Amino acid sequence: MFTRRTLAKNLGVIAAGIACGGEAAYAERSRIGKQEIVLLNANENPDGPPGVSVQAMTRVLAKGGRYHDEDNDQFSEILAKAEGLKAENALLGSGSSEILHCAVDAFTSATRPLITSAPAYELPVDIATAEGHPVLKLPMTPEYAADVHALVREAEKAQGGLIYLVNPNNPTSTITRNEDVAWLIDNLPPNTVALIDEAYIHFTSAARSAIPSISKGKPVVVARTFSKIYGMAGLRVGYALSRADLISKMAVYRNNVLSLPGVFAAKAAFAEAATLIPQRRARFDKIRSQLCGWLDAHRYTFIPPHANFVMIDVKRDVRQVIPAMAERGIAVGRPFPPMDHFLRVTIGNEFDMARFEEEFVKVVHA
Repeated sequence: MFTRRTLAKNLGVIAAGIACGGEAAYAERSRIGKQEIVLLNANENPDGPPGVSVQAMTRVLAKGGRYHDEDNDQFSEILAKAEGLKAENALLGSGSSEILHCAVDAFTSATRPLITSAPAYELPVDIATAEGHPVLKLPMTPEYAADVHALVREAEKAQGGLIYLVNPNNPTSTITRNEDVAWLIDNLPPNTVALIDEAYIHFTSAARSAIPSISKGKPVVVARTFSKIYGMAGLRVGYALSRADLISKMAVYRNNVLSLPGVFAAKAAFAEAATLIPQRRARFDKIRSQLCGWLDAHRYTFIPPHANFVMIDVKRDVRQVIPAMAERGIAVGRPFPPMDHFLRVTIGNEFDMARFEEEFVKVVHA
């Protein structure tokens, strides 16, 4: 199974002379010389899991010798009920990566394409391509939103398929307008499913979730993750909400075991979501605003962000910038064709962004 995190893609090529393997680059205490690597390449949350999650994991570690299907089922029901749905409307996965994988497996085929925007998160495209299923990648609008009318037209031509929409979008950190997402859902052609990836929706108040469309019977799958705002990327917990019949089709492709500590960590954090999410969003808003102000002050062009990352126009191929930043101890995002001049930078903590600003100036003016 493909994963969300592939080091070779995330770091690009670590410049020659930096002897730093994949595992070392991801280790928390990795260093280049005497400095730690600042990881601004994978849209991770530097806050990590909240304290209640760490405590929950500690309590259940001794129970790790048993399978705990009943705990997974209970958590699925909690997630569904929070949205006014039933347990049959929820599916847990190993991160939302597994959810995306299940959706591609269930709803694309040799005759039913994956239809998405470019650029958007690549995992579904990679999966469909590897399985020999057709992929249609459509240009975004000038505002870097999904062209929902074009997506629907292509689904009509193909007589069905899977439309994949990321909102907020990765890598552009932009949103597709609420009315456009609603139009897409209301105008899905026969034999078409919409997969709405809401991995980053908690970082903005401007985008409305597509979850309410599920109770209206729409053929929509909403993918969520605990990797981003909840800070649990390494714990691998995600979930889908959808109609019961669509969940059943996806469940056929899901692995049957999730990490016990991960599930309990996610469950504990979800119970605190009403306070946890606004607190974390406020912190990201502050640091994101500071970074955007700094970029404006230095006359760097960027796309106004709605998630925990920003796309900066570096006026050259990012394949030149990524290794140059790595040489200076800053890991930044991979290339995202066709936006080859834009560099994706994750919003870290205050220290991370100060380091980034210091080294970015040196690299882009070299």
